[in-house]
Amino acid sequence: MTENNETEYQSPVPMPALDAKAPEIYRQFYGMPMFALSPTADLEASRDFWLEGLGFADIFTIPGAVTHLRRWAFQDLLLVPGEQPDEAPAVSVNFACVPDQIEEIRDRCEKLVPGCTEGPREMPWNSVELTVVTPEKTRVVMTAARPIDPESDLADELRESGFQIPKP
Repeated sequence: MTENNETEYQSPVPMPALDAKAPEIYRQFYGMPMFALSPTADLEASRDFWLEGLGFADIFTIPGAVTHLRRWAFQDLLLVPGEQPDEAPAVSVNFACVPDQIEEIRDRCEKLVPGCTEGPREMPWNSVELTVVTPEKTRVVMTAARPIDPESDLADELRESGFQIPKP
């Protein structure tokens, strides 16, 4: 077994920063380490909402069977035919984004389905989150990490726990 070396892996998620830039949609095929599956009674309407509102891309569609959607690498969702609940979300998933995408995503989703968003709101785990309920009742939380102030108590606590947080 090899030792975990932080220089060997480059995450598709940018480091937390207020001016972080979102990576492009990753369109290559890979073995998906995780994906969400969301049943929907209307594949086309759900697909359109995910594309136009949430900023996903259609990786491939088999009409009437499945639509494979993706944003960044490892942010995959499969829409499949199925019944959806009347009220409670069928699925709840969180996707990383950068801070300047939150308002844009909220505005696009609200334009498509008024009242479908909640937030954004600052969370105690150092992120800003927007909750969106899609047409097929999937609860999507778009999460933008906030940078850690190197002079904060949180930074000191993380340093004490062994995390590499630069000192001011």
